[in-house]
Amino acid sequence: MAVMATTRELWLYRELFYFMVWRDVKVRYKQSILGALWAIIQPFGTMVVFTIFFHRLANIPSDGVPYPIFSYTALLPWTYFSSTITQIGNSMVTNKNLITKVYFPRITIPAAHAIRGLLDFSIAALLLIGLMAWYRFTPSWNLLLWPLLTIPVLALSLGVGMIFAALNVRFRDIQHVLPFVVQLWLFVTPVIYPTTMIPAKWRIVLAMNPLTGIIEAFRATALPENTVDPRQFIVSMAMTAFIFVGGLWYFNRTARSFADIV
Repeated sequence: MAVMATTRELWLYRELFYFMVWRDVKVRYKQSILGALWAIIQPFGTMVVFTIFFHRLANIPSDGVPYPIFSYTALLPWTYFSSTITQIGNSMVTNKNLITKVYFPRITIPAAHAIRGLLDFSIAALLLIGLMAWYRFTPSWNLLLWPLLTIPVLALSLGVGMIFAALNVRFRDIQHVLPFVVQLWLFVTPVIYPTTMIPAKWRIVLAMNPLTGIIEAFRATALPENTVDPRQFIVSMAMTAFIFVGGLWYFNRTARSFADIV
């Protein structure tokens, strides 16, 4: 019910929502020399660092595919997730002047950040095609499923981001905690390493991290050699749904008091 009510409210304020998305796009690239290239630089630069230090020096395996492709397919959803929850987590505080002056559905602010981030994701995804061509790697036709896989990563980013956004209004320490949480989350997510490195009995525990199933699905659709553990994927999808609904409920419950305490 909460999801349907929020969807109706967003539809009623769709013009405001569109304006906020477009505003975020302009702010992102305004007075930027490199413009949209920044969407590629972050995951590409991280991929280079991971390849040098974790693959070549630490000998982290890549399930039989070139490590740059292996890591980049995971870095795309990871970069979207980490940047989106960071922006959403601080969004209520950074927009406090707007929140205290006029009523509008507060959900439009985090939703606008999440939608705008998909533009960066789409731009950065183009480089994956270039990497595959460079390594003469033939992708699977399942790569066409990527737009569908953006739905769970979008839902997870919104759910986690809304929880941090609501908490940040009341407890400003959250803005310092959030970067630390993101750093830790990276290492418990199979971005740097494959899940095959984890003993089989612990993989279901790893799946409790909803990003595990999502990232493995991204890899499996791009890399023919990779497969998705159905149990792992189901657990991750269930956790994603739980976090999204729980985050939406908590955000809407606390949003009434944002203007008073922000």
